[in-house]
Amino acid sequence: MQRFSNTVIGLLNFFTLLASIPIIGAGLWMARSTTTCEIFFQTPLLVIGFVVLVISLAGFIGACFQVAWALWVYLVVMFFLIATLFGFTVFGFVVTGQGGGVEVPGRVYKEYRLEDYSPWLRNRINDPHYWRSIRSCILGSNTCSKLAFWTPLDYVRRDMSPIQSGCCKPPTGCSYNMETIVTQDQDCYRWNNAPTLLCYDCDSCKAGVLENIRRDWHKISVLNIVVLVFLIGIYSIGCCAFRNARRAQTDYPHGENRMTKVKPRWDYYCWRWWYHKKEQLC
Repeated sequence: MQRFSNTVIGLLNFFTLLASIPIIGAGLWMARSTTTCEIFFQTPLLVIGFVVLVISLAGFIGACFQVAWALWVYLVVMFFLIATLFGFTVFGFVVTGQGGGVEVPGRVYKEYRLEDYSPWLRNRINDPHYWRSIRSCILGSNTCSKLAFWTPLDYVRRDMSPIQSGCCKPPTGCSYNMETIVTQDQDCYRWNNAPTLLCYDCDSCKAGVLENIRRDWHKISVLNIVVLVFLIGIYSIGCCAFRNARRAQTDYPHGENRMTKVKPRWDYYCWRWWYHKKEQLC
C-alpha cells in the first residue's frame, strides 16, 4: 500500500507532463501569428504550459524514484496552485455576479448596459489599449456582416448574440427622425452606417463584450470547482508519497535492500548470555 500512492502520483504526472507539450506548442505557434485575437491568448498559454511542465516533472521524478526533495517542490508548487485557483474562482464568481442584459419589448434579443457590470470589468474594458485589441478582434471576425442580409422582420423574430446586439446596430430606442427632438442614449450618436464603424465605439458594444466574458468566466469558475476537488485529492496522495519517500531515505539512506538489512536483536543476545550464565552458576 505504501507504493500505491507513489504509483498513482507518477502516472498522473506522466500524463500531465505529456499534456503540457501541446499547450506550450500552441502558445509558441500563436507567437508567429499577426492576428490580435490569437496573440491575446499567447502569454496565458505559455505560462500554464510551463507551470504544468515543471510541476509534472518534479512530481514524476519524486514519486517514481522516491526523491523526497522533488516531491517537496511538487507539493509546495501544488499548494500555491490550489490557493491561486481557489482565489481566482472566488474572484470570478464575484466579478461575474452582475449583468445579464435587459429585455427589449417586442424583440427576441436583449440589450446590454455597461453600468450593469462590475466596476473591475468596466475599468478593464474602458482601457483604450485593451479595447483597441478587442475591437480589432470583433472587426476581423465578421460578426456583424452576418446581419447585413437581415430584413426588418428578422430583427423582430430572430435572436442575437450579445456582441451582435451591442456592436452591430444602434440601441433599439434610438430615433433618427429630425423632426423629433428628444434626449437619447449617447450610443445613438456614436452609431455610423459604415461597415468598419457601426457601433464599435458604443458603450453597448463594450457591454456586449462584457456579457460574453461574464458567461464564459462563469462557466470556467464552475469548471474550476471540479478541478479544485481533483487537485486537492491529488495533493493528499502526494503527501502520502512524500512521507513514503522520506521514510525510505531515513530507513535506507545508502540504498540498502529491505530484505538484506536486518537490525540486530540485542535484547535476544543479552537474554541468551544471561541464561547461560545462570546455568553455569547452578
